[in-house]
Amino acid sequence: MSVSVSASASDSTPGLSPSSLLLMALACGLCAGGNYFNQPLLHSIAGHFSVSESAAATSVTLAQVAYAGGLLLLAPLGDKLQRRGLAVSLMLLAAVGQALCGFSQNLPMFLLGTLLAGLFSVAAQVLVPMAAALAQPGQSGRAVGWVMSGLLLGILLARSVAGMVSGAWGWQAVYQGAALVMAVVALWLWKALPASRNPVPVSYGQVLSSMWSLLRSQPGLRQRTLVSALAFASVSVLFSTMALQLSSGPLGLGDGQIGLIGLAGAAGALVATQAGRLVDKGLGRVSCAIGALALLLSWPMLWVGGSHLGWFVLGMVVIDLGLQCLNITNQATVAQLMPVARGRMNAVYMTGYFTGAAAGSALGTLAWRLNGWQGACALGVALALMAALETFRMRKSHGLQQPMAVH
Repeated sequence: MSVSVSASASDSTPGLSPSSLLLMALACGLCAGGNYFNQPLLHSIAGHFSVSESAAATSVTLAQVAYAGGLLLLAPLGDKLQRRGLAVSLMLLAAVGQALCGFSQNLPMFLLGTLLAGLFSVAAQVLVPMAAALAQPGQSGRAVGWVMSGLLLGILLARSVAGMVSGAWGWQAVYQGAALVMAVVALWLWKALPASRNPVPVSYGQVLSSMWSLLRSQPGLRQRTLVSALAFASVSVLFSTMALQLSSGPLGLGDGQIGLIGLAGAAGALVATQAGRLVDKGLGRVSCAIGALALLLSWPMLWVGGSHLGWFVLGMVVIDLGLQCLNITNQATVAQLMPVARGRMNAVYMTGYFTGAAAGSALGTLAWRLNGWQGACALGVALALMAALETFRMRKSHGLQQPMAVH
């Protein structure tokens, strides 16, 4: 079976109301944010299970690896199955994983819950291309920007909410509450969203086999996936080590205080909608350039911020702004490259994106063991520099690629 790129990619229910977009943004924020609850809680988790902080920090890498696996194996099903039902089912299963974390009695049980929550939280990446598919012509970048704003705010606020809830009721209450809220929002999605299905559905085997063909044949997809993967790897070095530095370094902060610092990064998510609009206007390269420069500038601030809280907060704002500019621009661009394979294109992109995140988390933990905060910052700078170099080497690729057959 082959499908031409010129085939219609419109869904039976065009357009999305603002309330539907907001609900999708909320769901994406809950799904993605759940993978970041552990970051400000590592000290408390390690103490609860009587393990080292490095052992507890493996949950950060595991969450990213599980999410990447879900992106590769589950998110492409959006090109085969009814998207609303798929997103709701995955979100309910992610809630089960969060509940398992919340009631875990030992570290292996907690890690199993982390694995399940990460794997099934790719419901967010079914909703993102669904928003692009249902958007009015010429507004897909804006729709992706709105939904991704929710996802990004979820990631950023998750650390703050987790820290505050942990400070008040204990770290397990974070996961128990998240499981309940996710289940409620999943059922709300089922009632509120229209049915949405790829007009030319393909088999699961064809879905998986065609993803490699897409990566091989689409230079724009390869370039933008690499840039975003390197950028997220750089930021994940920070995510995997910040709690260790802030809790044990000269600042000596607690869970709640570390969580509040995550609020600073929320400013970066405010650019998400604007970045999507720049793509719609053909100015994606400008947004990418801003993101790459912000990523580079953030790490000197964070290095000084290891012992000076003001600089750390400023670095958090700048690094999140850089990552969001790059990710939103690249993801919105990828969504436009081949509408008939939108789910698979997004899955390839996001698999690479979170593979970069997992690698950054693992390398960041290793750098911390070898040389503490200085080692982590050196690694973050190196990865940010690689992302910047790839950004400025990237050809203009936000237009449609040449038509091809997708098998």
